[in-house]
Amino acid sequence: MIPLRDQNPTAKTPIVNRLLIVANILVWLYVLTLMRQPDAVTAFYDRYSFDWKEFATQIAQGHLALATFVPLITHMFLHGGWLHVIGNMVYLWVFGDNVEDRLGSGPYFVFYILCGIVAAIGQGLVQPEPMVGASGAIAGVLGAYVVMFPAARVSTLVFLGIFITILQLPALIVIGFFIVLQVIDALAELRLTAHQATENIAYFAHLFGFAAGILLLLLFRQRHEQGRFRFG
Repeated sequence: MIPLRDQNPTAKTPIVNRLLIVANILVWLYVLTLMRQPDAVTAFYDRYSFDWKEFATQIAQGHLALATFVPLITHMFLHGGWLHVIGNMVYLWVFGDNVEDRLGSGPYFVFYILCGIVAAIGQGLVQPEPMVGASGAIAGVLGAYVVMFPAARVSTLVFLGIFITILQLPALIVIGFFIVLQVIDALAELRLTAHQATENIAYFAHLFGFAAGILLLLLFRQRHEQGRFRFG
């Protein structure tokens, strides 16, 4: 299932969500300019991807410089191919605007970054290979969306064997199906040896990001009720 658009209008223009999409696309276009220089591409990814082993080593050695923590954020704006970046941006476009509309632009940006950080650390704890992509942060957005708008109708491209159709499905079904697939794939990947795994998809980042999105939303709501946080 591929979400195309939701029937859930926003009251304000989702500026931050759009800027995040633009930033991801611009970084990918920049990577394309480096493709004729393989060493430059490798150096770029080595510098800005998140490597849990390197991060943990730096922390253990007391190296708390800015460069140690920068990859926790920059990895969210790197992608491994056209399908990777397009797939992530479609999900962010469909679901991110309403989450920003409810939280407010500033809090939404903080929420997005925190989800991405939690996702990267969670993935690193389970499978400590270098990672890139906005999937963890976007999974956090999905978690918040499904809590706030479970019944929102989503126009979804559905593949039924050889047939393709567009159905109007509740967000709970669309996002729930996505998460169930991540759980199944994550458990299956744990059973594969390193030389057997070929997809290199950070399934656990999706799961940790999704859980972070739900928990952070509940935290933001609590602060809102206490008068420390204002929903937009």
